[in-house]
Amino acid sequence: MQEGIRCIVGLGNPGDKYQYTRHNAGFWLADRLASRFGLQLRADNKFFGQTGKLCGDCWLLKPMTFMNRSGQSASALARFYRFVPEQILVVHDELELPAGSVRLKKGGGHGGHNGLRDIISALGSKDFYRLRLGIDHPGHRDQVTDYVLSRPSREDQQKLEQAIDTSIDHIEDLLEGNFQRFMNEVHLDS
Repeated sequence: MQEGIRCIVGLGNPGDKYQYTRHNAGFWLADRLASRFGLQLRADNKFFGQTGKLCGDCWLLKPMTFMNRSGQSASALARFYRFVPEQILVVHDELELPAGSVRLKKGGGHGGHNGLRDIISALGSKDFYRLRLGIDHPGHRDQVTDYVLSRPSREDQQKLEQAIDTSIDHIEDLLEGNFQRFMNEVHLDS
């Protein structure tokens, strides 16, 4: 069995203006995960975000740097605790998946996602895990910015919440390094 995840980074943008937008799907998972584990996330300036110890030796992080500077926060925590990229899970919204779909993958490019782009640059590696939460695509690339910074429909919101809850139900698999079992249970198509 592989070594498990030691750092979960939920991506989003800070502030009330962005709280319910599709781009904050990573924050939604982080908040629900913290709630499920009875964890209070606290502001930590040295990590440029909100952090808390989830369980064992796994940390939960919500970067408060805005999406395009997420790497500053993720790399600060990774350096401090000496996490290698393979111990990091980044949770983010994914345009290329239907709303409510979930996919776990290791490595790869940024696919135009500014949060991933900055994390890859800051870590100097693509070899971290990604939990991709499907938000669907607006249909044309010129609509992407407005789309990710807007609220999902009620139906899509429900699909996303179900995907997040299912992912959290199986998060222990990731912490234990049971990546295949997680994928078998969680890879959902809406």
